[in-house]
Amino acid sequence: MSGTLDGIGFGYRPRAPYACDPEKSRGRLYHEGESRTRTPFQRDRDRIIHSTAFRRLKHKTQVFIAHEGDHYRTRLTHSIEVAQIARALARALRVDEDLAEAIALVHDFGHTPFGHTGEDALDAMMKPWGGFDHNAQSLRIVTRIERRYAEFDGLNLCWETLEGLVKHNGPLATDDGRALKGELPMTIVNFNELFDLELSKFASVEAQAAALADDIAYDAHDIDDGLRSGLLTLSMLEETPLPAQILSEVRAKYPSLDAVRTGHELMRRQITRMVEDAIGTSNARLAELKPESVADIHNAAKQVVSFSEDMGTAEKELKRFMYAKLYRHPDVMEARRGADRIVRDLFQHYFSNPRDMPEGWREGLDSAEERIKARDVGDFIAGMTDTYAIREHKRLFDHTPELG
Repeated sequence: MSGTLDGIGFGYRPRAPYACDPEKSRGRLYHEGESRTRTPFQRDRDRIIHSTAFRRLKHKTQVFIAHEGDHYRTRLTHSIEVAQIARALARALRVDEDLAEAIALVHDFGHTPFGHTGEDALDAMMKPWGGFDHNAQSLRIVTRIERRYAEFDGLNLCWETLEGLVKHNGPLATDDGRALKGELPMTIVNFNELFDLELSKFASVEAQAAALADDIAYDAHDIDDGLRSGLLTLSMLEETPLPAQILSEVRAKYPSLDAVRTGHELMRRQITRMVEDAIGTSNARLAELKPESVADIHNAAKQVVSFSEDMGTAEKELKRFMYAKLYRHPDVMEARRGADRIVRDLFQHYFSNPRDMPEGWREGLDSAEERIKARDVGDFIAGMTDTYAIREHKRLFDHTPELG
């Protein structure tokens, strides 16, 4: 081999003292030698991108069923947009961009076909055996279901990536282990016994940046998809303060601009406004906290990556508007009813007839306990793309609902 790998660059400038340092990672559940050309967090990011679960996101619903149009967001394009915003936030806050990106790219791995409709249906069908939670399913995928490596199941991601995946929306438990909300999914409980993710503490700044980037991304791109579908109009968006204010500015500067470009100007300006607000607010919180280590972030009394109070209020109002006008629109709800039926039918059929599942899934399920069988059927359905779920339903049933 010619040349040398000594002294190569990893793309960093100095990090803040509260940033996650890949050289001080808490490691992996299964020990592996380190890469000579990538940090542990860069390696995690690459493993996530090369996984089967990542590729499947391209045919999983964001808002509109994947086959309804080539230009609507899917879980894959959403995740890429989240990763771009997460990197921007991480860079501005002087923390590890690669870790923020990895968490952003993996955060939706556990989503079922047909978006939240599929999740609700699968949760209802699995209630007798602990239910279904997409965040816990993401952990299950990267620690068990992906089978790519000779020495372990899953992707064997770093502690920091797994912690960010599980806790990016905040702590899950009290100091004595009681769930803060509902019941802790057994997937998280069981894995936590093997590899303590400190469920009562806040996640890293990198994970918090990825979580806020998720909100920023879908608040903007769901508007874009809503406008493209015709279910939203620019005049409707004047009913809620944040887009109304931006639209007023765009029209004042470009009075003759066509509706399509006006919509794009709205989206990009809204993203910029939310990102800049988050950076300013988060920097102020960090200045107040004065963290000298990652531990100071973990032990903080509140999350540090956040919108200002005004932006937080505006963002909540925007979400209420989107639920009323887009997510609960009659056309969307009609598609959701069909998707709900498909997922419930598939679960009932496979649970009663596990031999109809493919090789690699059906083995041993005929005689398995109901709990094990239900979880394996749930894993199989959760991993389906929209298109595969529809195709399987058509194979197994005489009538399949039309979704678009």
